[in-house]
Amino acid sequence: MKVKVIGIPVQDQEKALQFYTTKLGFIKKHDVPLGEGNRWLTVVSKDEPNGVEVLLEPSPNHFEPSKTYQKALFEAGIPYTQFNVDNLQEEYERLISLGVEFSMIPTEMGNVKIAILDDTCGNKIQLIEMI
Repeated sequence: MKVKVIGIPVQDQEKALQFYTTKLGFIKKHDVPLGEGNRWLTVVSKDEPNGVEVLLEPSPNHFEPSKTYQKALFEAGIPYTQFNVDNLQEEYERLISLGVEFSMIPTEMGNVKIAILDDTCGNKIQLIEMI
């Protein structure tokens, strides 16, 4: 058993695709129309194109409990998921220069550094560097 796809609920798939590719640096893996404007839309790390796919899932637009859960996490400042980076300070500065908003600047916590950003699609995302 292994992880192949993780889902992140997004309020607008096209906006999410633009953010995750142009700002975060992922690349589009799959983009399959599913009807009613929905897509099976995944992105992957450019460094691991055959690695875990991130599904930009339109569930908040179609399933009220998903919308409620996403909103509650966001309002509480709790990240929906996390992505690892090699150098958090460099990544933070790169993303700030692209206009990405952070609710937590890079902060050391034991053997990790973390920062939390707003993905513009309803989620807080935590970036983590192992130190």
